[in-house]
Amino acid sequence: MGALDPQLDDFRVTSPAEIGAMLRRLADDHVHLSLNAPNGTSITATLWTVDARRGLVSFSMLPDEMQLDALVECDEAMVVAYLDSIKLQFDVHDLVLVHRGNEKSLNGAFPQELFRFQRRNGFRVEPMLRSTPVARLRHPMIPDMQLALRVLDVSIGGCALFLPNDVPPLDPGVLMNGAVIDLDADTRVHTGLRLQHVTSLNPESGGVRLGCEMVAPGSDGLRALQRYIDQTQKRRRLLIS
Repeated sequence: MGALDPQLDDFRVTSPAEIGAMLRRLADDHVHLSLNAPNGTSITATLWTVDARRGLVSFSMLPDEMQLDALVECDEAMVVAYLDSIKLQFDVHDLVLVHRGNEKSLNGAFPQELFRFQRRNGFRVEPMLRSTPVARLRHPMIPDMQLALRVLDVSIGGCALFLPNDVPPLDPGVLMNGAVIDLDADTRVHTGLRLQHVTSLNPESGGVRLGCEMVAPGSDGLRALQRYIDQTQKRRRLLIS
C-alpha cells in the first residue's frame, strides 16, 4: 500500500503493538473481513489468530468457500474491515492454506503497516465544473450492461454517483467489483464499490444519487485519490479567495 508515500502518513500505523491491538479487537469482536486478491478474487473471513511475536495472523472462513483456492494462488491479499466509524486496511502476504481436521484456516504474515480511515468524517469534494469524472462498471444484476455513471463527489473512502432514471435500479448493499473511476487525466482508481444508499434528487434531475463505499481500491489508486482531493481543495480555495 505504498510504505514510503507521505500522502498517507496521517493514516498509517506502523507500531507492531498498535497494529496487534487493532487486529485483536477484530478477532475478539468476530468482525467480518474482506480479503481481496490482485486477481479480483474476494472472500469474507474472520481473524482467528493474531501472533505478533511469531509474525503470524490466521483467518477463518466458511468451509465451503468457493473462491479460497483462487485467493491462495495469489499469495497475497488486501484486507478491509470496519470498527465502528473506522475503516481498517492492510496487506497480508505469504498466504498458506492450513487444514485443521474438517476445518480450514488461512495463515499469513503479520502486517508491517495498517491504515485507518475515518469513514464518516472524510472530506468530500465535488469535481471542478470543467471536469467530467465518470465511473465505469458492469450492472451487478445485468452483467452484460456496461455503465458509465457521472461522479457527483468523492472522498478517501467513497463516492456518490448519478444513476439516470432510464437505467435499471440498483439495490443497497450490492457489491460492484471491477469499477474504474476516472476523475481527471492523472487520476484513475480501480476499486470495488458497495452501494450504501440511494437518495432521490429533485424531479428535474432525471435520476438518483448512489452513495457508494470503496472496497479495496489498491495502493496506487488510494494515493492518486488523496492527491486529487488535496488538489481539488486547493483549487476551490483559490477560486474563493
